[in-house]
Amino acid sequence: MKHATAATETIENNSFTVTEVFKICTQCERLSKKDLGVRIPRTLGNGPSRFIPEKEILQVSKVDPRTQSIFEDAFAALGRLDNISLVMGFHPQYLESFLRTQHYLLQMDGPLSLHYRHYIGIMAAARHQCSYLVNLHVNDFLQVGGDSKWLNGLDGAPQKLQALGELNKILAHRPWLLTKAHIEHLLKAEEHSWSLAELIHAVVLLTHYHSLASFTFGCGITPEIHSNGGHTFRPPSLSQYCVCDIANGNGHGHLEERRGNHQVSEVSGEVEVLMERMKQLQECRDEEEASQEEMATRFEREKTESMLVATAEDEECVPSRDVSRHFEDPSYGYKDFSRRGEHVPTFRVQDYSWEDHGYSLVNRLYPDVGQLLDEKFQMAYNLTYNTMAMHKDVDTTMLRRAIWNYIHCMFGIRYDDYDYGEINQLLDRSFKVYIKTMVCSPEKTTKRMYESFWRQFQHSEKVRGQLSI
Repeated sequence: MKHATAATETIENNSFTVTEVFKICTQCERLSKKDLGVRIPRTLGNGPSRFIPEKEILQVSKVDPRTQSIFEDAFAALGRLDNISLVMGFHPQYLESFLRTQHYLLQMDGPLSLHYRHYIGIMAAARHQCSYLVNLHVNDFLQVGGDSKWLNGLDGAPQKLQALGELNKILAHRPWLLTKAHIEHLLKAEEHSWSLAELIHAVVLLTHYHSLASFTFGCGITPEIHSNGGHTFRPPSLSQYCVCDIANGNGHGHLEERRGNHQVSEVSGEVEVLMERMKQLQECRDEEEASQEEMATRFEREKTESMLVATAEDEECVPSRDVSRHFEDPSYGYKDFSRRGEHVPTFRVQDYSWEDHGYSLVNRLYPDVGQLLDEKFQMAYNLTYNTMAMHKDVDTTMLRRAIWNYIHCMFGIRYDDYDYGEINQLLDRSFKVYIKTMVCSPEKTTKRMYESFWRQFQHSEKVRGQLSI
């Protein structure tokens, strides 16, 4: 274990015994009598997520043989099963597509060397201050033979990777500013130039990890016990439970249950109101269709309103040195343009789309990746169980499309055939705040935000909503 060398302090150095401070079960009492000469790490979190009860996450693989099989295959391939996969296991179809795509990007034949791939993953995750993914790929980078000097900071990496920093920050925060000149600069940088195939691979990796950082923060993913930030050697501070209860997250179950019951009673009827709105919107669609001019006006109105949705309180998230060393210009972000009143240009999907243009380009320069990405996109867009909270046999197409199109709207992307007036009917302000924070400033996502929307929905349904990112 990474921190095994630090576990040298003996139990006998303490001036008191464990049983004098905590209640203790028989098994722990027996173990406490053994002076092992090491400190035992204790997990800091209560399971894979800060937002979702551990029991709900672990229950998925017990009742779904397919999920269990996917977990086993992932463990066999990587030697680990990370917390992202455990939470994504609520949706085994998507998880399978996600793992297949990620495996191809990181490990199969491709234009970029293995250590370059992991370093680009570090750069992308660091841009959104996601220390969880940074630490994950720092370890992988070293395992595939990466130079540890590169980890001292971006200025220690090859000039070729340093040149990717500008593209990284634009794609992460303001993709509408990307121009032909940015691409040409990378392709024509003399001895540090990128081939077109290499650049396609790099762009796919950057956007993959920008999105995954949003999912990580949006689901409250916690570090595994063996990772940085995932454990402590300090004993728990509560005396009413055995140490093993608190370490396993069993100490507050009754409190969470009472809190959950109280919330359900407070928001009774929330789902029914949403379902009624969906029904009314469908009836309006059937009765009359808005003109193209009106549709365009509604899009511009929604785009403007999306700028005014606050991503979080005004506090600034200052990245730690461990993360900020891997990117430049930390003040650059999505928030700047809305505060300065800058205009986000409209990009019509009908002019350039993934289906008609992007797919063929990616597949030509990086064979098979276009197909893998297309499958993942289709899965994210179409995945449904036809449920809403306790209601079954519900057509959720309208709600799923509203989420998908709202995310694109924030970046100026417009679908000509969509009535953007539906978004305000289906997504309340708390949900909009959560979505915008997770997409634009994911490091500011809080548990309070997560709990403030869809309060009657299952956690699996909330996770499903994030797969559109």
